[in-house]
Amino acid sequence: MKVTVFGTGYVGLVQGAILAEAGHEVMCVDVDAAKIAKRGAAHDFDVVSNPEFLKEGAAVADCQRPERIIIGTDSARAEALLRELYAPFNRNHDKIIVMDARSAELTKYAANCMLATKISFMNEMANLAERLGADIEAVRKGIGSDSRIGYHFIYPGAGYGGSCFPKDVQALIHTAESIGFEPTVMKAVEKRNAAQKQVLFAKIAAHFDGELKGKVIALWGLAFKPNTDDMREAPSRVLMEALWNAGAKVQAYDPAAMDETQRIYGSRPELVLCGTKEAALAGADALAIVTEWQQFRAPDFEQLAQALHEPVIFDGRNLYDPAQVAGRGFRYYPIGRATTR
Repeated sequence: MKVTVFGTGYVGLVQGAILAEAGHEVMCVDVDAAKIAKRGAAHDFDVVSNPEFLKEGAAVADCQRPERIIIGTDSARAEALLRELYAPFNRNHDKIIVMDARSAELTKYAANCMLATKISFMNEMANLAERLGADIEAVRKGIGSDSRIGYHFIYPGAGYGGSCFPKDVQALIHTAESIGFEPTVMKAVEKRNAAQKQVLFAKIAAHFDGELKGKVIALWGLAFKPNTDDMREAPSRVLMEALWNAGAKVQAYDPAAMDETQRIYGSRPELVLCGTKEAALAGADALAIVTEWQQFRAPDFEQLAQALHEPVIFDGRNLYDPAQVAGRGFRYYPIGRATTR
């Protein structure tokens, strides 16, 4: 088949490449007003809502092996064409679900908003657990073992970011309000997430009694999630900007997002981008972890203690066992768990 993909960003380029690999003839097009003005739109066509469900960091695999293929159309011709298009990805069992276009569009928003809701709910439980003296990690395992809930997207942390969850939650809120419906749950999800992005800074400020001027904070993780360089709506940005406003300096490292951070913030004296996670520790007063990259999960704690002025870790992703970290002489601030001294 001959396929044209409009937009060659994170989604369009992956989708086009995978369709081409399957044997289709694909043309990818991006915004260019001069070229568009020269063309005349001379073919019969249908407009179909065909939402994608790709995860950043796993987009190629998700595109090659989709869990479901949503086709939103009332046109039998368009449905037949889309079924032919996706036949190479629909062999093991029928993954295609056909519905009207408006329902297909709402399915996309509802999926992302449901996942965002799970994250915000778990972060709310984490805040409650801290105040009740409970361990949110034990709670997570307890509720995740229920097959109706499962373990996906119930990890507490420093808040969700990226391009999809914040945008889609806000879009669904706007859509609901535009037709006179009050989206109570979605507003609560967004409010909790905004507050959660402030939690790490609040813990840091409290530890230093509000005296952050001149302090140096080592930061591990800048991207909003592992396996991407995407900094859009990243919790690290909220933390860094709050630290700078309080007079602190940040020494940061991320395996993928260094160039993107440089592009966003440019050169500034209060931000030092380091070539390794060890370099970010040198002379810092504390370590804050914002992104759960695999290479942050098993650090050399002895080296870490020697590099920091004070052995203290603010863990926004609950990467470590509190008792083990405390046993190495660290003061450890996780999310939804007791602070160890």
